[in-house]
Formats: sequence, C-alpha cells, structure tokens
Amino acid sequence: MITIIAGTNRQASNTLKLANYCKDQIQKKGVAADIISLTDLPDNFIVSDMYGKRSEAFQQIQDRVSASDTFLFVIPEYNGGYPGVLKTFIDACTFPDSFSGKKAALIGLSAGKYGNIRGLEHFTGIAHYFNLHILPLKLHIPTINAELDKQGNFIKENTLKFIDQQLEQLIAF
Repeated sequence: MITIIAGTNRQASNTLKLANYCKDQIQKKGVAADIISLTDLPDNFIVSDMYGKRSEAFQQIQDRVSASDTFLFVIPEYNGGYPGVLKTFIDACTFPDSFSGKKAALIGLSAGKYGNIRGLEHFTGIAHYFNLHILPLKLHIPTINAELDKQGNFIKENTLKFIDQQLEQLIAF
C-alpha cells in the first residue's frame, strides 16, 4: 500500500488533483493506494492532537499512517517552502514510529517556475531526521496551472512521463 499525502489543507487544490492522478496511476499498476488529504484533518487538531493527545478523528488518520510503509508526498510551494500544515501534521503523528524506516517519494508543485525545489529540499532534511528514506528521484512541477486543462486533467506528455517514471521507481523502492 502506498499512502499519498496531499500536503495542503486548501480545498479543491491542484495538489489534491495531482494526488488523485497519482493514485489512479499506481492502482493501474496493480498496487493499492490511499490518499490522506490534509483537508480531512480535524479543525482543531493543533489543540486536540499535539504532544501526545489524540482525538478519535485524528486517530483514524494516524492508523492509516501507521499501517503504511511507503508514502508519496505531494507538496505545494508556500512562500518558498512547504505548507506549515504539513509540518504540523508530521509533528502530530506518533514519533518516531509513523515514518521511521519507511520509504517515500516527493513531488513538488508551484504556480511559479521552480516547482517547489526549496520546499522539497527542506522537507527532505526533516524526513532524514526522523529516518524516512527518500527516493532520489524528486519531481518538481512548475507552472502547475499550465499542466491542467479546463477539466483539471493533466495534459503535458513530458510531465506525465516523469510522473510515471517516479511511480515505477517508488513501487520498486
């Protein structure tokens, strides 16, 4: 099972569109996939689920994280980095068991021209701290709005090719 973390709590985000696309592609390869969207976090999880406390709503998310041994983080660029809600989510998860010794791939996306390069590098450093093994092939998808048609479908062949390449590597990782 590959668990995809859609790394923003923004509703109807391009991050979630990309996460759903990746889920479909993984499943077409015969591998089970699940999405944890940070839009599903409890509204008050900063109060109810930090520092050893655990709400019933977050416990369900924690159980899905704990059950997974492979992750795909889809991470949008926020102010030259990654979203604070993603860091808070990681901090709320049981440490170190949630991610230690497990594997992950990273995809960065942005409206600008760099595809969240800095955010992925920063996230990689944090992931190494808690012993999450990162696939060397990281994808950076710039100008995300140009990647989608009016229906929200991904249309650029090169991007689709690189996503497929990364997913193949993640499955074999």
